[in-house]
Amino acid sequence: MVGERSQLLDKFERIAALRPARKRVAVDDGPRQRTAEGDDLAELLGATVERNRYGEHLVVRRWYSSPEPCAATPDAVRLLLPPVAARAKRGTGSSMSYDELADPARWLFLDTETTGLAGGTGTYAFLVGVAWWEAGGLQVEQFFMRDHGEEHAVLTALNERLAERGMLVTFNGKSFDWPLLETRFTMTRVIHPRVPAAHLDLLHPARQLWKLRLGSVRLSELERHVLGAERLGWSRQRDIDSALIPQIYFDYLRGASPEPLAGVFQHNQMDLRGLAALAGRIFGLLQAAEQVTQRDASAPHDAGTQHDRSKEDGLELFGLSRIHQRRGEAARAQRLYERAIDAGLPRGVDASARRELALLARRQGDYARAAGLWEELVGAQHAAPLQRQDGKSRRAWYEEVHAIEALEQLAIHYEHRAREPHRAAEHARAAHLELRRALRLGLIEPARGRKLQGRLEHRLARLERKGDRIGRVLERVAGAPAGRGGESNDV
Repeated sequence: MVGERSQLLDKFERIAALRPARKRVAVDDGPRQRTAEGDDLAELLGATVERNRYGEHLVVRRWYSSPEPCAATPDAVRLLLPPVAARAKRGTGSSMSYDELADPARWLFLDTETTGLAGGTGTYAFLVGVAWWEAGGLQVEQFFMRDHGEEHAVLTALNERLAERGMLVTFNGKSFDWPLLETRFTMTRVIHPRVPAAHLDLLHPARQLWKLRLGSVRLSELERHVLGAERLGWSRQRDIDSALIPQIYFDYLRGASPEPLAGVFQHNQMDLRGLAALAGRIFGLLQAAEQVTQRDASAPHDAGTQHDRSKEDGLELFGLSRIHQRRGEAARAQRLYERAIDAGLPRGVDASARRELALLARRQGDYARAAGLWEELVGAQHAAPLQRQDGKSRRAWYEEVHAIEALEQLAIHYEHRAREPHRAAEHARAAHLELRRALRLGLIEPARGRKLQGRLEHRLARLERKGDRIGRVLERVAGAPAGRGGESNDV
């Protein structure tokens, strides 16, 4: 009973600390900035107490020499952002062109620290961090609400920064940070958010580029394994666990020492710096891909490029291929898939790359090359077949599906294009046997397997009928009497 009572009281305290803000009346009197004397947290952080038309809030400003500003091209920005028409339809604005959005001076990096991960009207963004490139480095600015009554002031300060720059850059911000902030703006009933012209969420390209290699694409993991922690200029060794951040803030609201909050501010600063460094890395890869595909297109058989390819990361190239393909850049995607295969890929990823190349070749009408790639896929599967112990792993599922698809595509090729029904039937039968094996091992879900099985059996029946007709024609030709020309040659 005592434990339950304590938990209940704790919940009531949280609700009391974070009760919905009352509608505030704007005021214009009072200085915009004052000293932090008497405010323990402000003195601890070297912060200033600033005022706007909705009251006071705490502001921390830091300038960092690293990471250095990055460059971007309009093509690279276009690859990562939705089309202008789609952005306009969603109400995210279309007033800025890709040329304008490619200017890093127009970017605003954003990261929030919140009272929970659930979102909704009960979650507050008590610390809002923004950053932008300035004077050859990164300027970081953090807005903090010392209690719920300062939320209007924090959101107003954020709006001022949003109005200055056109593109918002976040990490998982489309799913979490920005929707949460929009909810908080709505809850004020008087402050309307300055919607950015574009919102670039780097989580999505990061997944395509590095998830296959790392598994986890958390920002801290990317800093360690992709960006190189030793080159960044900061270390996360003493970073606090993000799961503890809400409780640290609740403790502060209840009168605890402000010292643990210093770690929260530092965590937010590192997130913003990591976000900026990640933007530089991704745009650097996209620009490099643009250059090598142009070089490959102008000199596809240049032997001098082989040394460069040996230094390339096959998985990164594979991720770049997918980014280009999804935006309709088929020619560049094709060249990047080829470079990825040359650089070396794990077995399952290599099969995926060859599959995508085969599909691209088919769409371009190069059926002979597509058939050759499907043959390579089948050969690789037969050279190292999956064993039962591979079970229902994602790798086993993909490889089995690719092998069956390759056999089916070869059956289609030999039936409709090469006009060799007997070879088409051989591949269809092989696909049918492979499918039965995959179903037995549980590598393909039954519903999908039954659908594919019906399609293969229908094809086999048609090919058998074609084969029978051809056989009967050949028998008639072989049994027909010799013509007059043959009789005249008899001696």
